[in-house]
Amino acid sequence: MSRLSRSVVQVTELLGRGRLAADAEVGDLLALTYERRHMDLSDLAPQEQGDLVDRRCQQLQPSAEALAERVEQAASAGRRFVAKFGIDPTAADVHLGHTVPMMLLSRFQRMGHRVVFIVGDVTAKIGDPSGRSDERPALTDDDIARNLATYRDQVSPFFDFSEAEFRHNGDWLREVSLPRLIEVTAHVPVSMSLQREDFRTRLAAGHSLSLAELLYSVAMALDSVEVSCDLEVGGIDQYLNMQMCRKVMEICRQPAELVAAVPLLEGTDGTGAKMSKSRGNYVPLTSPPGDIFGKLMSVPDRLVVPYLKALSEWQDSELAVVGHKLASGELHPMDAKKVLAGEVTAALHGLDAAMKAREEFVAQFSSRRFADVDDMPELEDLTSSLTEVVKTLGFASSNSEVRRVAEQKGLRLVYEVQGADQDQFVLGPDDVRSSLAELRRRHEGPAGAALYLKYGRRLARVSAPSGG
Repeated sequence: MSRLSRSVVQVTELLGRGRLAADAEVGDLLALTYERRHMDLSDLAPQEQGDLVDRRCQQLQPSAEALAERVEQAASAGRRFVAKFGIDPTAADVHLGHTVPMMLLSRFQRMGHRVVFIVGDVTAKIGDPSGRSDERPALTDDDIARNLATYRDQVSPFFDFSEAEFRHNGDWLREVSLPRLIEVTAHVPVSMSLQREDFRTRLAAGHSLSLAELLYSVAMALDSVEVSCDLEVGGIDQYLNMQMCRKVMEICRQPAELVAAVPLLEGTDGTGAKMSKSRGNYVPLTSPPGDIFGKLMSVPDRLVVPYLKALSEWQDSELAVVGHKLASGELHPMDAKKVLAGEVTAALHGLDAAMKAREEFVAQFSSRRFADVDDMPELEDLTSSLTEVVKTLGFASSNSEVRRVAEQKGLRLVYEVQGADQDQFVLGPDDVRSSLAELRRRHEGPAGAALYLKYGRRLARVSAPSGG
């Protein structure tokens, strides 16, 4: 069994028994999935590698089988398989939408392959025309230098740059001579570019289309030629550009690269538009932990599973469990969203920062008074131990789980008086053996206050004593 398979078994077991509401169980889950982001995947067979990549692609050209064969061919030739991703520094921020193909590239590095991350300091002068209705405003050299200054730092959570290559395409594109460019483009039919729907639409509407835009995909293809690329990853909006890469590599007498095109990430505003800076529906990688957590908590409920699929290392079987729990009502969308927010925050800032952001979010946005909550169980038996009470409520499945939540300070008695602040008493691991009656005597609240037991994010109302 591979390392990834063992991790999937652990996570699936945790998902099956947990409600993903208590800080302790979410912390356990995020620890497992965070570890997976750095997991050595070199023990996967070539076919398993192909299948793992294929499950996150909208288009894998030619196929998962062809990818596995190419990996085997590279190994037989005594060379490392080469995977490439390119990004143009047309803005200073890298955002979560860019991380979807980057995560795929990260997997290739952890499979033991050679990974090349290319920043297009020359292609940024043209600007990728894909999907645009007009020409992109020209950037100066100073604009580009300022934008790309922090790119390596921004993407470093996803790569080990002691092994991965971080390169600027200006290092070779500035050396391309006019005769060389003519030699390549002489074999590229203009019809190949004009088949693009975005170009045809612009021309039909009377908008301009510059020769530089037609050459953009050729310049991008020369990046693939430079690094002898085996496979390129990118968004599905780059699919036609990557077809040009295949064509130009063949012109240059290299095997055509394989293409792994991933779906575009929908923006946080829920309109269906892709995540982009121009729409303001994006999450910059430079955001502090609390901002990342809060922005992801604002996305529509329907995006939780698609975001987990795109932005995490969760596997399809694990996503299916979450989807089922959401559909059955066993898992509240808000709790699922907190897991998603924690997952992404941990990827960028680490596990401790993610759990702290979760705690701060709950403290800031969970000020609703408990008396206003309608659907809440009520405890009448105050003589059983706190551990038995919690298990009877269905809040926990084992004594160790109750103790773990108490150790995480997720177990509390809360007194609430109308028009006054809450009084909260944190219950420690030693308190779980005590009865609620004893705990209430030990932690006496204000006169006339209603008493609640808080376990993680779950609540139960404690009945008033007889005659009280």
